[in-house]
Amino acid sequence: MTDIDKYKTLATPCFIFDEAEFTRSATLFGDALKSNFKRSIIGYSVKTNSLPYILKKALDLGCYAEVVSHDEYNLARLVGFPIEKIIYNGPMKSKETFLEAITGNAIVNIETKRELEWLKELPSDGDYGIGIRLNIDINAISPDDTKKENDFSRFGFSDATSEFADALQAISKVDNVKLKCLHIHRMSGTRSVAYYKHLVDYACSIIKKYNLSVDMIDIGGGYFGIFRNAPTYKDYSDAFKESITKNFPNRDFTVIVEPGTAVVASSMSYLSTVIDTKILPGCRIVVTDGTRNDVDPLFTKTDYIKEILSQGNAPVSDCPQIICGSSCIERDHLFTLNGYNNLLVGDMIRYKNVGSYTMCLSPNFINYLPRIYVEEDNGQYRLIRDKWTNKEYTQKSVW
Repeated sequence: MTDIDKYKTLATPCFIFDEAEFTRSATLFGDALKSNFKRSIIGYSVKTNSLPYILKKALDLGCYAEVVSHDEYNLARLVGFPIEKIIYNGPMKSKETFLEAITGNAIVNIETKRELEWLKELPSDGDYGIGIRLNIDINAISPDDTKKENDFSRFGFSDATSEFADALQAISKVDNVKLKCLHIHRMSGTRSVAYYKHLVDYACSIIKKYNLSVDMIDIGGGYFGIFRNAPTYKDYSDAFKESITKNFPNRDFTVIVEPGTAVVASSMSYLSTVIDTKILPGCRIVVTDGTRNDVDPLFTKTDYIKEILSQGNAPVSDCPQIICGSSCIERDHLFTLNGYNNLLVGDMIRYKNVGSYTMCLSPNFINYLPRIYVEEDNGQYRLIRDKWTNKEYTQKSVW
């Protein structure tokens, strides 16, 4: 069997989920945390890839669901996450799910001032724990890791103004609510280990400044996955441990991480088939049934980790081959091949590491959402989401 033969039974374009790779990555991160901390939590970032099959797999692996809206909260509940295994972040909480999550012992990190007001509506016959998100200005805490000159964040309450102190004061006035968690998620431009040391150091300084009785530090996400010449999960875990121990040598914290890209990107690939070729002056156009909308919906990349699957040995092209998608967008160019054999109708291209912020941002533009298969241990493929049709697209619509 050739490389292309193993995919001949799949209807393209399609995504392929490598369940074993996802399991490996999530397990490695969990083991790295357990090597340093008595208590740790992995909150899988639902926004990064919210495919129900993946959410259920994360649950089976012992992960929490990290959600950032009431829609994501309800999705996590529908898939099977108990309330106490949900981390509820973001400004788009509904009052109903906010109160339900707190009374159900979810980890709820306050993001907006309206949430501070909602705390007053919690039942008076219970005691509750909540978290709060601290605003992170990377320029101030770790300037070598900034993305731009003024790298402030719009999320969380700032200690550079009175916002954070005011929020703490508001929480203290609700008698049956205690602050249990400090949330410090902020992705840097470098994802470096040094950045996470500075980030946790800053969190510890805030805990000391306000004498906070929190027992959880939610460090958030933004980590490299399993890549050669990149920090490992153990490197990050060691950095957390070093910083916490330096600041609080005799205090135990539950450490929470919220990975998305790190654990899911490498588990997903995208398969497309060549459907046509054209010769233009100075180049050869190769049209595929896939689209850049599915693998690069923000149109920011110039190339991809990919595998060309050819049916035979065609001659080397005497001009650049521009690989294009099936949409009618002129810019639906994926990459250019130079000095490579002519791609022929029926050849395939497999794009790797496309599980992060691709499927969830892919539009229903011209083509509806594609099929998704899971690659099983026996090398066979099973359909876990069929291609959308007009039936799915028009649900809840009238005309």
